Order: sequence, then C-alpha cells, then structure tokens
Amino acid sequence: MNKILLLTMFALSLWSCAPKQPEVPPAQPSDPALLHQSVRRLTDVIVYDIFSPPVASRIYAYASLAAYEVGRFEQKNTTSLTANLRDFGPMPQPEPGQSYAFPVAGLKAFLTVAQRLTFSKDTLRAFEAHLIQRLSTTVDEPTLTRSLEYGEKVAMKILERASKDNYKETRGFERYNVQQNKGFWQPTTPDYADAIEPHWGKMKPLALDSAAACKPRPPIAFSTNPGSPYWKEVLEVYAVGKALTDEQKAIARFWDDNALVSHHTGHLSFDTKKMTPGGHWIAIARQAAQQTNADWEKSARTYALTAIALYDGFISCWDEKYRSQTSRPISVIHDLLDPRWESFLQTPPFPEYPSGHSVISAAAAEVLTNLYGNNYGFTDKSELEYGMGERSFKSFRDAAQEACVSRLYGGIHYRSSCFQAAEQGMQVGERVLKRMESKLVAALGK
Repeated sequence: MNKILLLTMFALSLWSCAPKQPEVPPAQPSDPALLHQSVRRLTDVIVYDIFSPPVASRIYAYASLAAYEVGRFEQKNTTSLTANLRDFGPMPQPEPGQSYAFPVAGLKAFLTVAQRLTFSKDTLRAFEAHLIQRLSTTVDEPTLTRSLEYGEKVAMKILERASKDNYKETRGFERYNVQQNKGFWQPTTPDYADAIEPHWGKMKPLALDSAAACKPRPPIAFSTNPGSPYWKEVLEVYAVGKALTDEQKAIARFWDDNALVSHHTGHLSFDTKKMTPGGHWIAIARQAAQQTNADWEKSARTYALTAIALYDGFISCWDEKYRSQTSRPISVIHDLLDPRWESFLQTPPFPEYPSGHSVISAAAAEVLTNLYGNNYGFTDKSELEYGMGERSFKSFRDAAQEACVSRLYGGIHYRSSCFQAAEQGMQVGERVLKRMESKLVAALGK
C-alpha cells in the first residue's frame, strides 16, 4: 500500500475519534465549495494557533499557491503563477496520458502545505481525511491515488521555496533592542509585550524585487512643538478618541482583526482570538468568489493572488516599521498629554509607522479589483461570527479606505501613517499584478 493511502488511513482513524459529523452528499471534485471549506478550515487553525499577522500571511500564500499550481490544470490554457514569482523552480507536471482529478490534487497540495506550516496538524489531517473519504465515492481509486500523489509532489516543491525564504533564519536573529529616545517605539499597555516579528523585513518577497521596493515616504518627524505637523497629529488622535461616534466605533471594531486581545478586570485576565487582517481579506476574497460563482480555477487564483499581495505587503510594511521605529500614539499621549487616556482598540506590539492594516488592505484591494472589477459592490459578513456585524461597500477599494481610517478611529495610528500606508499598499498590489501581467493578462479577464 502506498504512502498516500497509508497517511489517509491514519488520518481517517483520527477522524473516527472526533465527534460524528452529519451525513453529507458525495463531493464533486470540481466543486469550488471544497476549496472554500479548506481555506476556511485553515483560517480556523490560524486563529486557534494564534499566528501573528505576518506569519499568517505566509501560511496563506504558500498554501494557496500550492492549490492553484495543481488545480489550474482542470482548465486548458491556464498559466503558472510561480513561474513569474521569485525563487521557485519548475513545478512537477502531470504525466501525459494519465487521468487526474486536478481539483482533488489541488486540495491535497493546499492541505499538505497548511499542515507543514501550522501547529494544529491533527485538525487539518482529520479534515483532509473526511474530504478524501467523500471524494472517493465520485473518483475512481487509481485516479484518486494518482491525484493525491501529484498534489503532494507540488506541495513539496512549494515547501522547498518556503524553506529558503529566511523564515527559519529570522527565528534566530538577535533580539530587538527597544530605543529609549523620545519618539521611538516602546512596549505599550496593558501587556507591554515584546515587539512582534522585528526581522520580518528580511523575508524574501514573492513578487516584489526587494522588501524596500515600495518604500514609503519617511514618517513625520517627532516634535512636541505646538503647531508642528507631528504634534497636530497627536492632538487629532487624542481628540478623535475622546469623541468617537457610534459609527466610528463600529468601523474600528469591524476592522480590528487583532489576533490576540488581552482583557484585564481586577485580578482577572483573559484573551480573545480573532482573524488577522490578512485572514479578513482572505475571507473577502472567498465571498467574492462565492458570490460570483467563480469556478475552481478562478477561486484558486483569487486566493493565490490575494495571498501574494498580503504576504509581500507585510514584508514591505514591516521593513519600514523597524527602520522608522515610530512611537505609538498611546505612548506619546500618556507621556505628554493625559496618562489616563486609552485608545479605543488595544494597541498591537510593534512600531506605528506605517499602518500594517492599511498597507495590506490596499494591496489586496488592488488584486481583487483586477479580478472582479472596480464597481463590485459587496456586503462583508466575515466578522459576524466575532459579533461585529456586517458592512457593505461599493468596491474593494472602498473597503480598503474604511480599513485605513479605522486605525485612526481606533487610536492606534496617526492619520498620515494610515494614508501613506494605503499608498504603499496600492503600489504593492500594482507590482504584484505587473509581475503576473505577461502571462495572466488573458486569464484575468475570465
């Protein structure tokens, strides 16, 4: 019995120990709902494992690329994405004359990469086993086995690139030293946590030529002089935070996307988990694909391109964050204005400039606009499960603009940081699309 079937049987044993699932009809290989379910399950694992936003974007990118590079063969005249990206070798090709269920192979590739890059592997293995069990009733055994083997081959090739992107190296780099000078980032209340991913700017981008390829303008210079540009922005954050409207609060909450928020009441403390900013945009991508009845190939392409923009967006943003090392508003306000003031959202533990959510939202919006059009209106329901309701937008760029200003309402960013970050993110999205343009110009119009 081959390795793939042995692993499947092992995973099925894990599934048998889990709570019984309701009966579901046999799965059709080309049904994109299976891909959407797989992406959703990965998001659940990312939330459970509490991956930071940059690390989460890496997981989405490699897993989504693996799915696309295999599943694309379901349709004729599709082109490889990795062929236009940095540092990928040629992908394994299907054997001529052999039968494959390419969407099945794509799911296998996606879940294989996802398992290798996350902690809760058993959860994903059990999900995969259940999926394969359903598919086995509609795909003959030789084709199923061949498809699973092909998916794993491509997954291993994708993971080969992941092993050389500096992720392991950045785990061992020297610890970030907090600057003690005024205007530089300091750990913030309530947990005074260490800086997250201080070396992420050294990661190898997928589409950008370098981490600094979309370097933003320098932040406004720190100054406490009345009338100075910096001090005006400090006063704006302070004033906005003290007079938030219900709508502004709703916007801030909706786009919070803080992976781990700590709560302290007297001697009681607890944490709540949510999607990362990247996870929010992957959910928006899923909704767009579902609402337009996108087929398997376009759905996979939607995830892959969105995830590339998110991954490169975080690298570009973090490259500048730890170069500028700008202080958060709450630190300046506590020191110089009002020690009792609190930001509406909990301030995340990394430097202020530029706004990460603004960068990646603009980058993702550019990609999704290219895929689904500038006038694609939608209602984002991805936050319903977190109790944040739903919000409607005229376009992806409209949503990105709201995500951008939400950081000002939340009291965690200055205005210039938000909107200069949005410009940076647009550049990232444009660079991603330009990198693909030569081979995807026909496909993008599908």
